[in-house]
Amino acid sequence: MITFEQVSVQYHGAEEPALRGVDLTVPEGELCLLVGPSGVGKSTLLGTVSGLVPHFTGGVLHGRVTVDGRDTRTHRPRELTDVVGTVGQDPLAHFVTDTVEDELAYGMESLGLAPDVMRRRVEETLDLLGLAELRSRALNSLSGGQQQRVAIGSVLTTHPRVLVLDEPTSALDPGAAEEVLAVLQRLVHDLGTTVLMAEHRLERVVQYADQVLLLPGRGEPPVLGEPAEVMAHSPVHPPVVALGRAAGWSPLPLSVRDARRRAAPLRARLEGRTPAAATPSAPAEAAAAVDRLAVRRGPVPALRGVRLDLHPGEITALMGRNGAGKSTLLGALVGLHRPASGSVRVGGLTPHQARPKELIRRIGLVPQDPRDLLYAETVAAECTAADRDSGAEPGTCRALVSRLLPGIDDASHPRDLSEGQRLGLALAVVLTARPGVILLDEPTRGLDYAAKGRLIEILRDLAADSHAVLLATHDVELAAELAHRTVILAEGEIVADGPTPDVVVSSPAFAPQVAKILAPAPWLTVPQVVAALAAEETP
Repeated sequence: MITFEQVSVQYHGAEEPALRGVDLTVPEGELCLLVGPSGVGKSTLLGTVSGLVPHFTGGVLHGRVTVDGRDTRTHRPRELTDVVGTVGQDPLAHFVTDTVEDELAYGMESLGLAPDVMRRRVEETLDLLGLAELRSRALNSLSGGQQQRVAIGSVLTTHPRVLVLDEPTSALDPGAAEEVLAVLQRLVHDLGTTVLMAEHRLERVVQYADQVLLLPGRGEPPVLGEPAEVMAHSPVHPPVVALGRAAGWSPLPLSVRDARRRAAPLRARLEGRTPAAATPSAPAEAAAAVDRLAVRRGPVPALRGVRLDLHPGEITALMGRNGAGKSTLLGALVGLHRPASGSVRVGGLTPHQARPKELIRRIGLVPQDPRDLLYAETVAAECTAADRDSGAEPGTCRALVSRLLPGIDDASHPRDLSEGQRLGLALAVVLTARPGVILLDEPTRGLDYAAKGRLIEILRDLAADSHAVLLATHDVELAAELAHRTVILAEGEIVADGPTPDVVVSSPAFAPQVAKILAPAPWLTVPQVVAALAAEETP
């Protein structure tokens, strides 16, 4: 269905090709998962399938990409819409109308299809994706999972044979991600759609893949193969695979169910032992205090009676489904939202009344979209501005960038970086001021496992240096490995607050893979298990 013939892509001004030596065929009617470290060219490869590369992105495409027999060099994206449907990371950026039904019809209107055909396809798509009850709803009133399903539906109505998705679950809570993945499974199994999907959160998707396409980077050729075979040597892999490697299982399990079937001997080896707890001593005085906070977003109550103290040296994970109020709470802590009632105090200041220069040294926020913080023309200029604005020593920000994302060129424009690289740059900009309280909204969106590991090291160092860290995240693996404490929000209210093992092990939605595999024992992460096995072997 999709054929790459010695494909390379070179962007103007870049020293190295963004993509090199891709020579393979993606079979028809299969879900092919595209994996690899940040910045190896995954989004570029997806763009070559839809024709966006090079027709809209620029650069030079060497070799040939054909989709259902059509050469993307001679067919512009508009001439491929009946064959290829593309859905990006942000469904709101994809929408051009206001309601679900209008959005589903828009693509067919652009193609000039007959009204009766359009009506039939809209109804079929509403039923296929479980959207019939939402047909008249405003798109901005939907949950993240519902919006992603509408984005997929809006390209399905043109009946494409290939669906290209760039991190479709990266911004979704676990429940919403399952909704989207169930839809993709149905498209592949029932309709024979070919799905090519890039995703960093492999723990969510690898068990559904028919094929895995690995872009290793470092000049190595791409590898296409069976998921278990590719995962056996892939530099990026989910915790279930890492646990299988540590336990010596072959073939490697790809799902929690497969791993549980093999885990009885491992559970027996770990019986009677518990992982070392990482609970900091919380001082009496909080670095930030939220007391009975209520915030309204227009007519909607976004937060109701929230009480939360953030202590120096403590890392807190803030979790909950899309729309629960996590981003609103972070915004209230940095003064973006005025409380309807209750109070917020940070280092003796009331954030919504404080001057920005006073607030920047006390609290910093890395938002979901890192582009909100990036305005300079180059990485070097961003770092220089961050050092100047925070009064830090020259080179402080650049050193943080190098630690989080090695190999980034000073001359690169922030818009030319991958999603994960932009996030790393924005994080470095905020951390340069070393504020006492650090807030991160979905910090691992777009990060591969290696970059996530470097982020964990940096945040642990900050906590050890008496910074308070609050992460709003859907990444249950991050919370399990990093957070001392987990808080769960639902409908603007805190419904759980306690030590991370106590909160996540008892939650089917927020438990990490290792906890599900080794339950009821309190193990959360692969490093905990590896350390226990190593201690067992030490004489």
